[in-house]
Amino acid sequence: MSNLQQRVISAIVMAGVTLALTWLGGLPFRLFCAAIAALIFYEWTRMSRPGNGAALGFLAEALILVFIGALIGGLPALWLLVLVAILVAVAVIAARIQGGAQWEACGLAYAALSGLSLAYMRDDNHSGLIAILFLFAVVWATDIAAYFVGRAVGGPKLAPSISPGKTQSGALGGAVGGVVAGLLLAIVSGAGNLVQLGFVALALSIVSQIGDLFESWVKRRHGCKDSSNLIPGHGGVMDRVDGLVAAAFALYVIGWIAAGADHPAMGLFPN
Repeated sequence: MSNLQQRVISAIVMAGVTLALTWLGGLPFRLFCAAIAALIFYEWTRMSRPGNGAALGFLAEALILVFIGALIGGLPALWLLVLVAILVAVAVIAARIQGGAQWEACGLAYAALSGLSLAYMRDDNHSGLIAILFLFAVVWATDIAAYFVGRAVGGPKLAPSISPGKTQSGALGGAVGGVVAGLLLAIVSGAGNLVQLGFVALALSIVSQIGDLFESWVKRRHGCKDSSNLIPGHGGVMDRVDGLVAAAFALYVIGWIAAGADHPAMGLFPN
């Protein structure tokens, strides 16, 4: 099987599973978000840990397991955010005592906030479902449009020292594609605040591209081409969700400001 065939099959399977669990919501979706957080943490530590093993022993693994248990258990969002802050602080202090770098603490924060944002944005209501589908539409359209516009137009590189393949034309095309896809989803869902959602889609598209560049920088910093080889033809989980989780956190913050930490989607897509 060629690499292209592997990529296509993997993409179809991942999209199908993701959309099915998004539709179900509740515990199945929280388990999905917990799995994403766990795999992000695994890949982050796999890239960042020195060859002689973890500087903190199994402390970092124990901390991420505490977070995953709280996420699956449905701890209220504000309490879970406090817990994440405590867990990250423990990792930071432990790393300072050991005289090591803070990569594991950073990975813990990145993985935990990724899982939390997705889980609590989905919530268990219609608004949460529409919000997550809006997020998917913007991020996926941004990726697709950026790829094809960048290939077709070319031009100056966006960040050649971080990701040599990305172009400024692709970034602009991705932003336009993300806004169009987000607005189409909003129209189909019957949302009335289209101007507001257009600006939100633009922000999410930009943040998703920054998230993509950030993950590329982490890989380059540690001399890795892919975050792992867990997904045939695609590399690792981080390689697939880097832009998504960054945009999810941005959308969660926007929704939190509008409607609170536990039901952020209500501020964007009121019933």
